[in-house]
Amino acid sequence: MPSACRFMLPLALAVYPILGELAAVWAAAPIPTVEFLQEHCYDCHAGEGAEAGLDLQQLPPDLTAADATSRWTRIYDRVRSGEMPPADYGSVEQDQAELFLISTEQWIATTLHEQHRAAGRVPARRLTNHQLELTLQDLLGIDIPLQSHMPEPARTGHFSTLAEYQSMSHYDLEQHLAIVDLALDEAFRRALSLDDYWMRELTAQQISRTRARTREPEYIDGAAVVWSSGLAFYGRVPATTAKVDGWYRFRFEVSSLNKPNEHGVWCTVRSGACVSSSPLMSWVASFEAEETPREVTVEAWLPAGHMLEIRPGDRTLKLAKFAGGQAANGEGGKQNVPGIKLGGMVVERIHRHADDPQVRKALFGDLVVKPGKPGKPGKTNSAGVVRLPTSDHAEVLQIASPLLFEFAQRAFRRAVNAEDLLLYEQIFETTYAKSDFVAALRASYRAILCSARFLYLQELPGRLDDYAIANRLSYFLWSSMPDSTLMELAAAGELQNPQILRQQVRRMLATPRGQDFIVNFAREWLELGDIGFTEPDPRMYKTFDPIVQDSMLRETHAFLQELLEQDLDVRSLVDSDFTFLDSRLARFYNIPDVQHDHLRRIELLPQYHRGGLMAQGAVLKVTANGTNTSPVLRGVWIANRLLGNTIPPPPASVPAIEPDIRGATTIREQLAQHRDHAECASCHRKIDPPGFALENFDPAGGWREFYPRQGRSKKGPKVDPSYVTAEGEPFDDFEAFRRIISRDPIPVARNLARQFLTYGSGAPVSFADRAAVEGIVQDASQHDYGMRSILEAVVCSEPFLTK
Repeated sequence: MPSACRFMLPLALAVYPILGELAAVWAAAPIPTVEFLQEHCYDCHAGEGAEAGLDLQQLPPDLTAADATSRWTRIYDRVRSGEMPPADYGSVEQDQAELFLISTEQWIATTLHEQHRAAGRVPARRLTNHQLELTLQDLLGIDIPLQSHMPEPARTGHFSTLAEYQSMSHYDLEQHLAIVDLALDEAFRRALSLDDYWMRELTAQQISRTRARTREPEYIDGAAVVWSSGLAFYGRVPATTAKVDGWYRFRFEVSSLNKPNEHGVWCTVRSGACVSSSPLMSWVASFEAEETPREVTVEAWLPAGHMLEIRPGDRTLKLAKFAGGQAANGEGGKQNVPGIKLGGMVVERIHRHADDPQVRKALFGDLVVKPGKPGKPGKTNSAGVVRLPTSDHAEVLQIASPLLFEFAQRAFRRAVNAEDLLLYEQIFETTYAKSDFVAALRASYRAILCSARFLYLQELPGRLDDYAIANRLSYFLWSSMPDSTLMELAAAGELQNPQILRQQVRRMLATPRGQDFIVNFAREWLELGDIGFTEPDPRMYKTFDPIVQDSMLRETHAFLQELLEQDLDVRSLVDSDFTFLDSRLARFYNIPDVQHDHLRRIELLPQYHRGGLMAQGAVLKVTANGTNTSPVLRGVWIANRLLGNTIPPPPASVPAIEPDIRGATTIREQLAQHRDHAECASCHRKIDPPGFALENFDPAGGWREFYPRQGRSKKGPKVDPSYVTAEGEPFDDFEAFRRIISRDPIPVARNLARQFLTYGSGAPVSFADRAAVEGIVQDASQHDYGMRSILEAVVCSEPFLTK
């Protein structure tokens, strides 16, 4: 391990929870009465043949054993809901059940509260990859995409912010050190270099092909032309090739050729090396070209050697065929296929975050810097010079100390004192004795960024102090460090005030970074980060393409943002009379009269079969496998993510439900057999209703009346979405199901509160937090269960403000 990792020793100590104080808490605690279990449950759940593998005789007598709390909680919930003992077992005296529930609730809640008081409800929690990237960018003023250099975190199916699923191995420490070096190299390069901004104007001829047959745009009648075609990398623009890694802005004029009568020519902008040896392409943007020329502006991070590819990308368009895998002048036009023509293009090398003077100030304060020539991104440039007013060793340390103080206070995100700086001043002195001022300052900053106080959120058991509240709130809503406003409020001790907290939530959500909250939260809550994990079979779902997928994501983000900004009733998550569409997605949904490529709010009619998250393409796609749909998979997703009905994994003894490719049995028939198993029935009562209600939506998110025949796009059996809710209320179709679900806002509000609280605090909602969640829902009821009202109530709740 690199010697610099010795500065991370405090970090390793922070990983472990406080154990010593728990000894008394984990001593024998009063156990709920077992007579109830013996009398009503042991007949089925005792001994080697216990149903569903649940042997109640083996339940741990305390809550220290692994999964003990979750097992006892599940038993409590099953008894409370009336699912256990089952109805066919016989009646249970109400006073017996109430006595069991009261004693069990007191036992679990009291034990957990004592554990939380001793060690906190949230274990030691570090920054996620996304949070680390944004924090380093905000701290240093840089904009390079650091996450692309980080190891992919393990997939857990839970929020990445959950402390219990975060690890910190020797390998993780080394990787963190590498990321810190990369970030510092870029910051010092920019601080010591002349501005590397430049702009270049390209004519249509310059962005067109240079050979007789090629895959670049063709130069026809003074324009760069790209036809609709399936030719790989067709539309690549070598003139946009990046010489160095960086952010670039592209502005170009575009119009359509041979556009269809009903709509324009939808195009994709992607980036990549655009050669067969490097086939992977990165998504940049999409747009719709019309006959009237328009200007399009896109920004993209391009690694050195990568370029743009601009082409018609709508899969419903007629495609040109080119002989030999290359295009030639006029060949596409003769086939009467749609296309686009590009006018001039302006290419700019930009920085999306701070400018160079701001980066210099972040590193060197008010010291005078004479920058040298631009260097390569991510590489330290020593050409620049920091002009010091003195060369005296002691005086140089006096110059460095305020810089270290300011940097440490920003990096640690709380007030620091002279004692906190001793180690870093020592590192500066040691390095300066052997090198120069810049190297010594960089070594000290490096040690600060390797400290546990930077990588971990500093929280002690009990009520959070104001700085910890500022950090928890900032990483919840911004995924990054607090700004000066939050830090000033923390220093003044004002973040304990609920009114101030609510004001800060609204202020933060209104900022550009706050606009990303919904994107970040929905990526994990709704699993939208997995939308590209599968691709629908293009032979069966011919109108689906990457443009549709991108529009689906933007629809969901815009819809959730509207609910948040307008504080709309969370029942809209289930059933709404509006959504946000552009012309391409509207066409995919078969919704008429939607124009242009920008999203706009669309009022929905019943015949559109849309409204609410369950009918949005992004959700429908992530809950299918690209080939077929499963009522079980979608039902579990809706129950867990939207309705708050936690569905545990199926018992190991029960086989999985799989489509019968022979057609001998339907999914409905197989599920009926599953429900005959007592260990399956309780969960399938919650899983099957939403699963079957969504069967009219295919794997690509389109509406269907019939299943396709196996392997073909022809009509198969008619879809039957009818079923019965867990409460026994029948419904005929999807619209009827969501009307039933949307009657009561409390389950949806409760679930959203739990999701916000889990994501924001870094710990799942425990049995001990249930009363607080009900308080959040009650608070939101005074504001018609508005989405922002729930968010604000979460931020002001005891679990959010407690370690």
